[in-house]
Amino acid sequence: MTDLAVSHGQGILDQPGTIAFLVIFGMGVILFFVFRSMAKHLRKIQMAARAEAEAAAATSGAAGSDEPESGQDAVTGAEAGTAADTGWASQGPR
Repeated sequence: MTDLAVSHGQGILDQPGTIAFLVIFGMGVILFFVFRSMAKHLRKIQMAARAEAEAAAATSGAAGSDEPESGQDAVTGAEAGTAADTGWASQGPR
């Protein structure tokens, strides 16, 4: 009887704490790469937005006027009252 009890010892992967640790560790590794990729994409978007803003500033500066044309928004350059000057709030749920 004592031989049966000794021969059925638990292996390291048979313990629930080890499996849980491996699952959590794997999720952490996956999240590291997901967040790294997300940061890279956000940097690309930020650089593109900055370049677009600089190009818009250069074209408005080339026109020689710091004042927007009548009927246009000073921030976006779009006509007042259009969806372009209302921002994210007007786009509704996605």
